[in-house]
Amino acid sequence: MVIPANPEKSVSSHDSGMEWWKKTTVYQIYLRSFFDTNADGIGDIQGIIEKLDYLKDLGYETLWISPFTQSPQRDFGYDISDYHSISPQYGDMETFEKLVQEVHSRNMKLVFDLVLNHTSNEHSWFKESASSRNNPKADWYIWKDGKGRNGMTPPNNWRAMAGNRAWTYYPERRQFNYTAFLPFQPDLNYHNPEVKQTMFDVARFWLNKGVDGFRLDIISAIYEDPELCRNPASFRITPSDKSLTIFFQNLKNNFLQAKSFEFATELRSVIDEFDHPKRVLIGESHGNEELISQFCYSNGKNGLNAIFLFKAISMPFKAEKYREMLMTFEKHFPEPLIPTLVFANHDRTRIITRLGGSIEKAKLLALFQFTCRGIPFTYFGDEIGIPRVRIPLRQGKDAIAIQHKWVPQFLVDNSVEILNRDECRTPMLWNEKANAGFCTDSAEPWLPVAKNFKEINVEKQRGEPHSLLNFYKKVIHLRNETPALHQGSLEIAHDLCTKRILAYYRVYQAEKYMVMLNMSNSRAINPMKDVELLLSTHPQGEAHRLQPFEGRVMKLGSA
Repeated sequence: MVIPANPEKSVSSHDSGMEWWKKTTVYQIYLRSFFDTNADGIGDIQGIIEKLDYLKDLGYETLWISPFTQSPQRDFGYDISDYHSISPQYGDMETFEKLVQEVHSRNMKLVFDLVLNHTSNEHSWFKESASSRNNPKADWYIWKDGKGRNGMTPPNNWRAMAGNRAWTYYPERRQFNYTAFLPFQPDLNYHNPEVKQTMFDVARFWLNKGVDGFRLDIISAIYEDPELCRNPASFRITPSDKSLTIFFQNLKNNFLQAKSFEFATELRSVIDEFDHPKRVLIGESHGNEELISQFCYSNGKNGLNAIFLFKAISMPFKAEKYREMLMTFEKHFPEPLIPTLVFANHDRTRIITRLGGSIEKAKLLALFQFTCRGIPFTYFGDEIGIPRVRIPLRQGKDAIAIQHKWVPQFLVDNSVEILNRDECRTPMLWNEKANAGFCTDSAEPWLPVAKNFKEINVEKQRGEPHSLLNFYKKVIHLRNETPALHQGSLEIAHDLCTKRILAYYRVYQAEKYMVMLNMSNSRAINPMKDVELLLSTHPQGEAHRLQPFEGRVMKLGSA
């Protein structure tokens, strides 16, 4: 992809007028598990309002909230039955409007999940569409005649991202319906202009409510191959962060179509109607960086403001690998584009568990995340090190766990990634009280609380100067207060990088900073002499020697 000098028509990163979303820090709130205020064991919108000062104090500037619109909750909000109303377990529209007001009064931003690709099969649109072949919404979803005798064989071999077959038969229409994810989440047909305009109006509805933008769920699936060509075979059984594969099938023809990139530019035009302040679009897509960068800029037009880069989640904790990752991000997302720095979310294993429980590594990862060029995302609870909570598949409430409950539990327990997403969605640990302060002791949390909550909780870590929580606070505030860290350029110090050390500069105007990370369990020489140490993951370190898993931010003076 060739990027012209300034596709965004924006100021350079070396200008104080840089867009807010390029400089921001994002905290992802999985709403059901954040804070329950009405004693039903489910987090709610009022709970976010009551914890805003906690997030403001940490230094976060943008909140990303999981879906809260009307839903049967089979996929906990990602199966929407009404885009214009609030699910009652989370609150009501008045409370949501209060949330917007409270967020903005703290000079923070609010982004939430917009599920454009599909609805619930309980949405009135789908019920009408499924009722016959000649109703007004008959073409709002993707229907296709089957093959074989009596048309009972699916139209092609496509699988969905969740591993299930992508086609579900509906006798009322005597046709198959396509789903990119789970069978109860039918895909909308964006080849139908009426569908597209309706969904653009959904976006406008919430933008008029004051939201600052959207995280776009499964944006890679908006369009499918119109010829419904068969998908090729693959040697992989599970998806990777580079490609979409599932059960030995490459999902080539039902994901990442050229029209999806075109759609991103159309949606960008919609949000650009709202420019006081400017709004943001951040997309979710797997795929290699060169390909998915087209979501941000395609055919001479601006698209999404940013796209999630999931490579960091599965990257081995090694200096050489992280250097390669930075080089890839800088190559495919140069200014005025910007990479995202994502290490966890509501679908993936908790950070501290991936790191073997090491607080030292968790601090080092946070230092990396908040000092690189990019938009850092924190999944709720990672700032205190909430671990993966083991929940047997057969006890899972997650739709994917239910779908795969036949998988032997020992295989699940020995896997790095999770098959039961409940395990990374358990409640926030606020204090040592019953239910970790997530809900009252008379309520039953919707998912079990981590058993070690008395050792790992916000209240306890607030009082410990060298806790993970207080380190997050220090590094976030350093980033927010240092222009070079939130809008400067990044230069990898290749001459200082080794198998154990990752080093890079952040430069803004006349100021230059060095970040060094020792990503090994051995001490390493610090070659930087007579520099000002601003922050270290090890408060009692040696001046000229990096401790195992120690990271430092140092001011070098003039660039």
